[in-house]
Amino acid sequence: MSASAVFVLDLKGKVLICRNYKGDVDMAEIDHFLPLLMTQEEEGLTCPIMSHGNVHFLWIKHTNLYLVATTNKNSNASLVYAFLYKVVEVFTEYFTELEEESIQDNFVVVYELLDELMDFGFPQTTDSKILQEYITQEGTKLEVAKTKVPTTVTNAVSWRSEGIKYKKNEVFIDVIESINLLVNANGSVMSSDIVGAVKLKTMLSGMPELRLGLNDRALFALTGRDKGKTVTMEDVKFHQCVRLSRFESDRTISFIPPDGESELMSYRINTHVKPLIWIESVIEKFSHSRVEIMVKAKGQFKKQSVANNVEVRVPVPSDADSPKFKTSTGHAKYVPEKNLAVWTIKSFPGGKEFLMRASFGLPSVENDEMEGKPPITVNFEIPYFTVSGIQVRYMKIIEKSGYQALPWVRYITQSGGRTAMLFRYSLFMYSEKSPII
Repeated sequence: MSASAVFVLDLKGKVLICRNYKGDVDMAEIDHFLPLLMTQEEEGLTCPIMSHGNVHFLWIKHTNLYLVATTNKNSNASLVYAFLYKVVEVFTEYFTELEEESIQDNFVVVYELLDELMDFGFPQTTDSKILQEYITQEGTKLEVAKTKVPTTVTNAVSWRSEGIKYKKNEVFIDVIESINLLVNANGSVMSSDIVGAVKLKTMLSGMPELRLGLNDRALFALTGRDKGKTVTMEDVKFHQCVRLSRFESDRTISFIPPDGESELMSYRINTHVKPLIWIESVIEKFSHSRVEIMVKAKGQFKKQSVANNVEVRVPVPSDADSPKFKTSTGHAKYVPEKNLAVWTIKSFPGGKEFLMRASFGLPSVENDEMEGKPPITVNFEIPYFTVSGIQVRYMKIIEKSGYQALPWVRYITQSGGRTAMLFRYSLFMYSEKSPII
């Protein structure tokens, strides 16, 4: 089961717009939402699901809005939250910015969207490209003859319109992997994993069928082939266009793609990963005087690859001032609002080493014991390279007209949201080496 009703509220709990899908929950129950939330916030126990009697509130916050779904059944919470975030995505596609003003200025369109997004509590048409074919912000100007609902809404292939034509048929495949890595002050990797995604930009005429082949270890084991590099993917998630039964039976990724840009699949690879950019830091802190930081960065990836837009973010004391920097390449700056020294290197070849020195004045050290010890973090992007070794082995494009199409593949490795290394500050004249990625 899914939602009984969906509400959009302002920060004061006022209902801006709502849609009752099932009629089995009193619409006045929403008045209890904000008091429950405020009570939980005061107690520091904010929960994504709240209950009043037998009514449950599942909610998210976006800018200055609350999006709330109500239900009195044991609903699938994951489905409801996926729907609420999809609502945010669709509204943002329509109005660029989703906030209180955009809801008030587009009341009719918002209500029409809520009507199409869900039917009797179950998600229905959630693809913004399809919705934009018959729900527009110029709706009052449409002629009656043009208000016919597109066949994509009733087709089995609801994510792709019919009659699409291109002069040049192409499909671009991006394999993007993000590395999440945590290294302690002694240089030991505490945790690491790879989160990947296969993204498409499809410019194909008609209604083509695509078949994608990867060096999937399970596929090779199933077919009796075990040659070359293979990868084991976990937590695989597919776009709705992929035929799951086909994948489960023979690991073939077969699908009719959406037009334009889309994410075909995501996956996770749980494996030991070495830091691609190794960093050593020496921090000397002189009491009531200054702090001096030396950071050395070394590329630990193959020499023919180049990391772009490398950013080393080094935490500094909150009362630091008078920054001075010296770098062997790139440039460094002080970001006082975030208590960071940020070293930026536009191009970082594999196997190279670079050095950054920084000096800060310390007017006082009274609060140092109370400050946290955040890690050094590194952001980067390496094109034409994947850490896991995943490869697109083939992309077959089948269309009844028999046209020739060109598939293009690009690989990108980048730092994830949890790429960091820990180190300890010395409070007085003392230095410590600290590796980080």
